[in-house]
Amino acid sequence: MHDISLDTLTATAARLVVEEGLDYGAAKQRAIRQLKLSPRTPLPDNLLLEAAVREYLAVFCADTQPTELAALRHLALQWMERLAEYAPLIGGAIWHGTATRLNDIYLQLFSDDPKAVELTLINQNMDYEVTRVTGLHGTDVDALSLHAWCPELGEDVGVHLLVNDGRAQRGALQPDQARRKPRGTAAQLAARLQEDAA
Repeated sequence: MHDISLDTLTATAARLVVEEGLDYGAAKQRAIRQLKLSPRTPLPDNLLLEAAVREYLAVFCADTQPTELAALRHLALQWMERLAEYAPLIGGAIWHGTATRLNDIYLQLFSDDPKAVELTLINQNMDYEVTRVTGLHGTDVDALSLHAWCPELGEDVGVHLLVNDGRAQRGALQPDQARRKPRGTAAQLAARLQEDAA
């Protein structure tokens, strides 16, 4: 019974990730409530959930998801090039290839002067909001959030710039538990776009 519950929980969470754009943690918690499971129910790990998300995309979104992913990758690359002086890295669903139009863009930036990125945005006449979030290596950092027009999707996309200090670059490209790169540079994202188009 436990295995059935875990499979059902994983599949439900995957559907919520794709259809509602929830992050993995929120999707797991919502799935537990939807299925009326005990709050102490063991949760699927993120690799298991990502596999279920890929399966859901292949079955239900094969005709739309690749185009939406390419649009988000193009927009992310534009922002990475625009902010190249801060050595931007991209991770998450856009980097790993599971994003749909419901996903926002998250870029890790590096600057020993956190206000420098804000000045860059001000000089580019960009409106943004500042919040505090957890950055790389678990430290609190400023997140500068704004909206950018995505012509291919015909709508605004959220762009979140997490401003880490320069030391946080160390280890930022170390392989994750699945031995994959957890995030990539602008050049690496451009290479993925070329692979997708080929």
